[in-house]
Parts: sequence; C-alpha cells; structure tokens
Amino acid sequence: MKTNQCDIGLIGLAVMGENLVLNMESKGFHVAVFNRTAAVTEKFAANRAKGKNIQPTTTMEEFVGALQRPRKAMIMVKAGAPVDAVIDQLVPLLEKGDVIIDGGNSLFTDTQRRCKDLEGRGIHFVGCGVSGGEEGALKGPSLMPGGPRASWEIIAPIFRKIAAVVDGEPCCRYMGSDGAGHYVKMVHNGIEYGDMQLICEAYAILSGVLGLDAAALADIFTEWNRGDLDSYLIDITAQIFRKRDPDTGKPMVDVILDKAGQKGTGIWTLQSAIRQSVVISTINAAVEARVISSRKDDRVRASKILPQPKVEKFSGQRDALITAVRDALYASKIVSYAQGMELLGAASKEFNWNLNFGDIATIWRGGCIIRAKFLNRIREAYERDLALNNLLLDSYFTDIIQKTQHNWRIAVATAVQQGVAVPAFSASLGYFDSYRQARLSSNLLQAQRDFFGAHTYERVDKPGVFHTEWMQPGEHPSEKAAEPKEPSRRHAAE
Repeated sequence: MKTNQCDIGLIGLAVMGENLVLNMESKGFHVAVFNRTAAVTEKFAANRAKGKNIQPTTTMEEFVGALQRPRKAMIMVKAGAPVDAVIDQLVPLLEKGDVIIDGGNSLFTDTQRRCKDLEGRGIHFVGCGVSGGEEGALKGPSLMPGGPRASWEIIAPIFRKIAAVVDGEPCCRYMGSDGAGHYVKMVHNGIEYGDMQLICEAYAILSGVLGLDAAALADIFTEWNRGDLDSYLIDITAQIFRKRDPDTGKPMVDVILDKAGQKGTGIWTLQSAIRQSVVISTINAAVEARVISSRKDDRVRASKILPQPKVEKFSGQRDALITAVRDALYASKIVSYAQGMELLGAASKEFNWNLNFGDIATIWRGGCIIRAKFLNRIREAYERDLALNNLLLDSYFTDIIQKTQHNWRIAVATAVQQGVAVPAFSASLGYFDSYRQARLSSNLLQAQRDFFGAHTYERVDKPGVFHTEWMQPGEHPSEKAAEPKEPSRRHAAE
C-alpha cells in the first residue's frame, strides 16, 4: 500500500461520494477512499474504481497515511452527528495545516461551530455546498466553498478543476468565512423547492383545467425550454412527461403517488428567514405543499367529505391559458429568486460574509439543480448595481413583470375559480402585490395592536410614537357585545 501519494481523500461512498471521486480521478487527481462499511469500499474498488488512480483504504489510519501533505480529506456523509463522528476520528490523525472539507448538506451553524473548533487546533476546515445530484457530482457540480480564505486556497486547484464550466468559467467561487458556503447551498435548496413547486402548479393548471395529457405537456415544456424558461428543471420535466411505465404502458408521471418527501434544507431556509425577518413566501408555500402532500390518507378522506367547488368546463382559449401559465411561472420564479437573494443579503450582513451575489448567480449557472438561462440576467443585475436591494427593482426584471403580470393574474384567478391549488403561484403574486404598494392595510393592524396591548403606532402626518385610549375609562370592548337585547313583546308580556 502506497503512502503519501494521494492528492485528496474522500470519506463516504454513497452515490454522490463515488461520483465525486470518479470526477476527481478523471481530472488527473490521485484519490484515496474510505467508507465505514468496508464491503462498500471493496465493491467500489472492484467495479467503478477498477484500474483507476483510486486507492481504497480499510482503516482511518490507512486513509490518512495515503494522503500527501498538507492532507486534504473530504467528508460526504449524512449531515449532523455523523459528520462530527468522522471529524472526531480524523483529527487525532492529522497535523496542523491539514484540511477537512465537509461536502454534505450540513446546517450552516454546525459549520460555523466546526470551523471555530478546528481553527483552534490548527486544522483548516471548509464547508462546501455541492449541488448537481449524481450527474453533477460525476460530470461537474456547482461548488459553494466557505471557511477561512487560507483554507480554501489550499484546495482551490482541485475544486476549480472538478466543477462544472460555463462560458469558460468554473462554477466554483469562494463564498465567505465559516458557514457561508453551506448557507448559500441551503438557500439554493430553498429556491430549488420553489422552482419545483411552481412547475408542479403549472402542470396542475394545464392538466386540471385544460385536461392536457402527458404527451401534450411534454411538447409544451419542451417549447418553454427554448425560451426564457430554459433551465435544467424545465428540461427534465419535459423528459418526465415522455416516459412510459413499462408495466402499465401509462405515462410514468400518472402512476407515481402524489406524496412528496424532503430532507430538511427547505425547512432550515424557512427558519433562517424567520430569524432574519425576511419574507420568502414562495419557498414557504413550496415547503408547505410538500408537507400537505405527505398527508395522503387524510387528503383522500377529506376529498370524500369536504365540498368541492362548482366548476364549469373551461370556456376560454386553450393557447391563451397556456401562455398565461408560462408567464405566471416566469414571474413567480423571479419573485422566488428575489426572495432568496434578499435572504442571502440579510445573512451576509449578520455574519459579515460579504457575499458576492454576482458570483453566486455565476456558479449557479451550471452543474446545480436550479441552473437556468436567466441566472445570467441575475448576474448582470448585480453588475449594474452591487447594492441592489431587491431583484424586482432591476430594470430588466421590472420590465419582465410589467409584461407578464396580467397573464400571471389570469393564471392564478383561473386556478382559484377552477379549484386548482396553486399556493406558490398565489404566494408569489401576493408578495409582489404587497411589495409594490406604498400603503398597505397594516395601519388597521397597528390600531388593533395599540387597542389590545398599547403597543403604540406612528402617524402619517407627523413624527413620533403615539397611543390612543380607544375606550372610555372603565369600559371593556366586550361590554357592548354582551349588552342584553331588548326583550321581544311576547317575552315582555310573559
């Protein structure tokens, strides 16, 4: 067994881990591998890694011994306690100046904690978001590294080489200190939730209202993918609609149970947004849609009990509604990204990350799940204005909303009238309508808060903080409601 020969090592040989190893090896790097279950390592070595510059190891000591100094060890295991367990095994075997890279979907606060702890021991730590699924890991993912810049520079030559490339640029740029990389990946996943749900709602309207079958839907999504909606998710959606179930001959999508799963990053995004006081209503609606979809048995029972809307057959123009749904999808997608970018901005300020939004849009153009043509437009928006407060305020995106909002409203209104659930479309439109208004109904809300809790309010006509005595001394708001009615003549006679 050769020692000190490998450029990098990877721990955790699930599919993502295996594919990253093969990617690294294909780019000219010698890679050591280790998996807690030795049989997994043996199987990988005997099959996919056979004949390649990949060195299997059976113990953590052997794994560390196979690495060139400064040692670079990447962890691809389940987030949480498993990551800490691997780090605890690694640290006693490493030396000052070595690097640990966590490439899993770790919660950014865990990354902050680990970074601080390992820095105190003289060991570099990089929390790196990795997006692209199995294919991206093998052919080139989008990489979002965070941690001390000095730590990143040690591994940068390897990571830039294995990343996806768009227009000659690797989809890998340094995000910021400690948990920045994993935070950006978390928000990426939240936007991914939103994108997927919006596409599902477009499907719900086209199939539920127009009755379009899978073949027609495939053609529509293929056409959409040739225009402004050009993206990985639209592309695979068209392919999904073309796939037939080999057992029944039916469209594959029609035999799949409508019960969605999730791994938690969407919920983490919501929790962070609440702490940052940032509205991400599209992502929130997408997460909630997955939650309610998981309650399949409840929904089946409810469908037999709850009243259904009185729906008349759609009498409008088929092509006009298809166009309206496309515009609603595009406008809602812009809102989702605007919300995600605002959340990144709030976190960047709180944690002093100095995130570069143009860089983020750049690395999301290839390799990752949300890669899309219009990310170039987002990058250009931040090139025009580094301090852009909200993506909707950029002239390019304002113009798109101007052109699409009428159809956006038609699509949502049609869905509501026809009883088709479109929570993410509706949330996106609701956000837009709230954000564009100079005056909302919250003046009444402030009056209510002041009434029951003396929380005070501000006025539109003069500065200061005010409170109103809404009731007369000794009077209670329930008293008027509780006053007895005048007795009827019959009762009075009695």
